[in-house]
Parts: sequence; C-alpha cells; structure tokens
Amino acid sequence: MPYTILTINPGSTSTKFGVFEDEKELFSQNVTHSSEVIATFPTMASQYEFREAEVRKALAERKFDLHRLSVIVGRGGVLRPIPGGVYRITEAMKRTLETARYGEHASNLGALIADGLAKELGIPAFIADPVVVDELDEVARISGHRLFQRRSIFHALNQKAVARRWCREHGKDYGEAALIVAHMGGGVSVGLHDKGRVVDVNNALNGEGPYSPERSGTLPAGDLVKLCFSGKYQEREILKMITGQGGLVSFMGSNDMRVAEKGFHEGDSVASLYYRAFIYQVGKAIGALGAAARGRVDAIILTGGVAYGKDVEEGVTAMCGFIAPIVVYPGEGELEALAMAGLRAMSDDSVAKNYEEE
Repeated sequence: MPYTILTINPGSTSTKFGVFEDEKELFSQNVTHSSEVIATFPTMASQYEFREAEVRKALAERKFDLHRLSVIVGRGGVLRPIPGGVYRITEAMKRTLETARYGEHASNLGALIADGLAKELGIPAFIADPVVVDELDEVARISGHRLFQRRSIFHALNQKAVARRWCREHGKDYGEAALIVAHMGGGVSVGLHDKGRVVDVNNALNGEGPYSPERSGTLPAGDLVKLCFSGKYQEREILKMITGQGGLVSFMGSNDMRVAEKGFHEGDSVASLYYRAFIYQVGKAIGALGAAARGRVDAIILTGGVAYGKDVEEGVTAMCGFIAPIVVYPGEGELEALAMAGLRAMSDDSVAKNYEEE
C-alpha cells in the first residue's frame, strides 16, 4: 500500500506544499502571503498558526481529506549543525526553532506546521537535510586565521536529493560515490559528496564561493575591511551587500540570471562579461573540489534554477568536463526531495534520527 505524503516548504512570503503517493506527485501548490500581512507578525515562529491555517484552507479547497495522509515532512530550519538525513520532529527541535536560537528563517516554520498537523492526525512528522547540515572534513574547516572557522551552510536538501537521484539512475550506492554538486539558484553552493558525506562546500549564505543572482560570494578581504571602516555604510548595509543586494543585483540591478543571459545573446558586452564571469566562477569552484577529490569523481551535477541555461552547462563542461561527466538536473525539486525523505523514513525505521540540543 503506498504512503501518502504531505510536504511543506515555507518561504519568506509563500508556503509551498505538495501531496505525493510514494514517489508520484498528486498535486502541489504555492500559497502566497502578502508582505503586509507577514509584516504584522513580530517573529517568524509567530506566523505558525497563520501559515498552518493557509495550508489547511488550500487543501480543503482541493477537497483533500487530511486523514488520507501517512506522514508529513517539513523543510528543515536553522538548527545546530547536524549531519545530513531525516530527523523526527522533537520537542527540543521545536524549542530551538520557536526561539530562533540559531537564526530566524522561514524554513523554521516547516517543522512547526508539520508537527502540528501530524499530532492532530496521529501520524509521524519529519524534517530532512536542513541548510545547517555539517559533514565537513576537519581540514576543510580551517580558514586563514584562528578566529575564523569555515562553516557549512548550503542547499543540502536539493544537493543530497540530486546526488541520490544520480546514484539510483547509475546503480551506485550514495555511500560509495564521489560527486561534485553545484546548486545554482538565488545562492550558489558547490559541494563535494564523498561516501555519503558533503566533506567540503562553500558557505552559500554569508560570503563564500561563486557570486550568485543575489549574493556576492567571496570578496577581497582587505577591501571589504576598508569599506567597513570607511564611515559610509552601516553594518546592516554591508551585510546586505553580501546577501540580498550582492552578485548580479549589484552588477545589473536584477536577481534574474536570465537578464544577463539575454544580454549575452544580444551582444551586450557588459551583460556578457558578468554572465561569463558567473560561469567562470562556478567552473573554478568545481575545479577546486576536483583537486580536493584528487581527481576521483564519478560525476559533476548541475542543479538549481540557473541550471536551465544551456550556456551554463556548455561553459562548465568546457572548463570541467575533463574531471568527470557533467549531468544536469535543473530546478529546485525541494518538495519531491522532502517526499523521498519521508518515503525512506517510512520504509525503514532505522533511517530517521532524533534531534536533541547539545
């Protein structure tokens, strides 16, 4: 008998959800919330009841009976650093998310909504592969100064999902494979997956790696320090330059890489330069991880919304095709990834882990 799975992925002004029977999507929906309504809530956690009611309303409009559900899987939030995998939603996890101990983020609501609905229905609730997944090798944590340590913050859910997909399609065990995955969306993360662990990856949120549509990536450290003490900018303004107003937004005023792509094809020299620079930086990051893997890589996977661009695939292949075959799985695929995680947990009791605070 198939499992009926509800997946929930809250964003800043929307809540996406999907219903699956095992691997098959029955339907999905993106419920938008006005920024004016969202602004009335003092904290992210205080949006919980509002967001849950919106999901219930959308499901009711589809005449979907909640009692058909076998399991609910929410997007993982900002927790303490944990290994990848599927986690049962515990009281400790909920306390961490409700108090935003490690940071405010819309994904914090995923576990809260999933748990509330699941408790009412008497079914299990999980999260899977949150952004704080940390499996770095110790040598990869070292920066260039003792006061700073490299952190693992990346698109763990999608990266792990496409890595497992490649393994399924090629008859390999994820725990034995060596893969480089480049997620290219609003942020860019490039990770080395070695024997089931992401042993090296850039901090895709706070300024590492290639630039992206909204994030600066790595900046010249000395120049950044001078800017900080120039007296021209407040701390929040500089942080916004790194995340939110960096990358393509700073170059072209748009967070849509298709704008640069269009200019590239129309012969716009400025847009072309920024577009080629983006591809160059992604390819360079992949090449660095190819060296970290000592050249033993089964495949390089390109994913995320920007991966739809054929020029990106061709450019990265020209730079990195000598390392390993290039495979493209475009798009985010987050709802499907959550469903697959729920299916693994329901099919094998040993898969799910318990989250506890240290």
